[in-house]
Amino acid sequence: MNTKVVQDKHGTSSADIVKFVIAGLLVAAGVFAYYWFQNEWNSWLRVAAVLVGLIAGAGVFMTSSLGPKLREFFYETRFELRKVVWPTRQETMRTTWIVMIVVVVISLLLGGFDLLISQLTKLLWR
Repeated sequence: MNTKVVQDKHGTSSADIVKFVIAGLLVAAGVFAYYWFQNEWNSWLRVAAVLVGLIAGAGVFMTSSLGPKLREFFYETRFELRKVVWPTRQETMRTTWIVMIVVVVISLLLGGFDLLISQLTKLLWR
């Protein structure tokens, strides 16, 4: 586990804030085009407009100071995922059945307690 605290000596610059706004506007423009041209463009062209907006926004974002940090984060995430020992299908099925049985048992217990308490309150209020 990485316990080293890294502090950014340089805060977010005004140029980065402008880049964030432009990236957000590009994504919003793609979504806007999807709905604005609903009757004029076919669905594939509208989806392409959204994808172009997303790609353009991501491209602008990657030029900011947070772009390389995000790229490094994804690289480290992929590296850590390689270390994970994934359960086999049999282990997954067995665990799923255990969870389902426990849920049923607890729901029956809670339902029983609810019925018992409701009957007791009916007896007290008579």
